[in-house]
Amino acid sequence: MLRQRVITAVALLLVLIASLAAPGPVWFALLTLVLLAAAGWEWARLNQAGQGLAVAMGALLAAACAGSLAAGWVEQPPSGVWWLAVALWVPGSVVALHGGPAAWPRLPRLARWGLGLVMLWVAWLAIAHARAVGLNFMFSVFCLVWAADICAYFGGRAFGRRKLAPSISPGKSWAGVWSGLAGVLLLAVAWMAVDGRWSLDGPGLYTRMADSLGPAVGVAALLVLVAMSVVGDLVESLVKRAAGAKDSSRLLPGHGGVLDRVDALLPVFPIALAFAGV
Repeated sequence: MLRQRVITAVALLLVLIASLAAPGPVWFALLTLVLLAAAGWEWARLNQAGQGLAVAMGALLAAACAGSLAAGWVEQPPSGVWWLAVALWVPGSVVALHGGPAAWPRLPRLARWGLGLVMLWVAWLAIAHARAVGLNFMFSVFCLVWAADICAYFGGRAFGRRKLAPSISPGKSWAGVWSGLAGVLLLAVAWMAVDGRWSLDGPGLYTRMADSLGPAVGVAALLVLVAMSVVGDLVESLVKRAAGAKDSSRLLPGHGGVLDRVDALLPVFPIALAFAGV
């Protein structure tokens, strides 16, 4: 298993580096298009779509992303699209998590399919647009999610006693959430210090939020983003539990499926862009 994980991770890393080294955002947008289309196929299968329909839904998502790329939306997104993600994710996740795994399959399948595909499309557009804004900005958002996850893991192992959502993800604790937030706050301070000293391709997320929102509101926005990274993970865990699945698929040997790797990113990227005003 470890060998599979390492080989898959190295292969993905090499493809990622090649797409980022290419001039402009197009190659990275195409790479993430393929990955998110695969996530659309996984979402459909987890939500009671047959194999043929799931493939069609993944293809539909890929077509929507390709059409957005051709329309120039990667560099100039439609007005208000990031706030659409806020409007979908915040109340939608509250309802889904409150109902739990037992309530999820009772929602109409068309609603679940459509909601998932829309959120995946917005997430793809946000990730691709973040690359167009600048590598520094894009990586600052990626690192927010990674720092929250890593700090939550170690904080939860060391101090986690009170469970966050035992019926959905028994391993998560409130101590992990607060540890993740502390880690992200430290990351933000360090990143802003680097932004002011090095010549980069534009400011990162934290500097942009501090400039546009002010320090106090910026910290509150970071709290929301950390919370949404946890929510993205919990929503995918809920859907998998409702489907009786351990992983979203086996597309990535040793890692499970694409959704298993990007779940926390899905709400964070568009909401981060809304907060940063880009």
